[in-house]
Amino acid sequence: MRSVRRFIVLAVALLAWEAASRSGLWSPLLFPPLGKILHELFLFLSKTESLEQAAISLERAFAGFALAAAAGVLLGMVMGRSKLAAALLEPVFSGTYAVPKLALFPIFIFVFGIGSLSKVALVFLECLYPIVIITSQGARHVNRALLWSAQNMGASHARILRRVILPATVPFIFAGLRVALPVAMIVVIITEMVSSADGLGYLVIYALSSLQTARMLAVVVVIAALGVALDAALLFARDRLVYWEKLETYYV
Repeated sequence: MRSVRRFIVLAVALLAWEAASRSGLWSPLLFPPLGKILHELFLFLSKTESLEQAAISLERAFAGFALAAAAGVLLGMVMGRSKLAAALLEPVFSGTYAVPKLALFPIFIFVFGIGSLSKVALVFLECLYPIVIITSQGARHVNRALLWSAQNMGASHARILRRVILPATVPFIFAGLRVALPVAMIVVIITEMVSSADGLGYLVIYALSSLQTARMLAVVVVIAALGVALDAALLFARDRLVYWEKLETYYV
């Protein structure tokens, strides 16, 4: 029953879409039938060129996300455990977090060129903020009783960091990564729609400009499927690495 419940909303949405496409109230360009979308999806998955475009987008997203994860975790840990670092860096992150980084994309193109580097740099910048902020909060709110116990037992600062602070912060690190990962895909798709001749974003904007709505929606389905798969992979890694903490959810 749990498996069935997960797809109830999706099934209702698909039925509503099919009803709208067959009602005659809207143009088929706006609501193409599901059969046509599935046909375009099959064509997409059967072409090597289309899969290569998906690989290009994933490579750009992963590159920026990986750089942001490495830098963000380090900065977050430092900000969470150092008053000086927090005083210096927190105003910068809190003051610029609300700034839409996509507005800086023309500058990135001018500096890094129109290729993949500008897109990776923007993904890095967008993903850095949630990772840094969530990680710093986790590192700052480590249970003091655990820290005092480790100090009373004579543990060194390095050992406390490795055995107490880092394990207590890892769940927050994964929370930041889970927020940042879909952001990486969103930024890549948008930047490819704006200035690119390859990638999934380019396929979306090209199909839309050609009035091939079914093909555009098929690519959107692929992007959504990639997002679900990436999130599932990250949760799988979290469950295996954070083995000392089991998430429990209670429903009324």
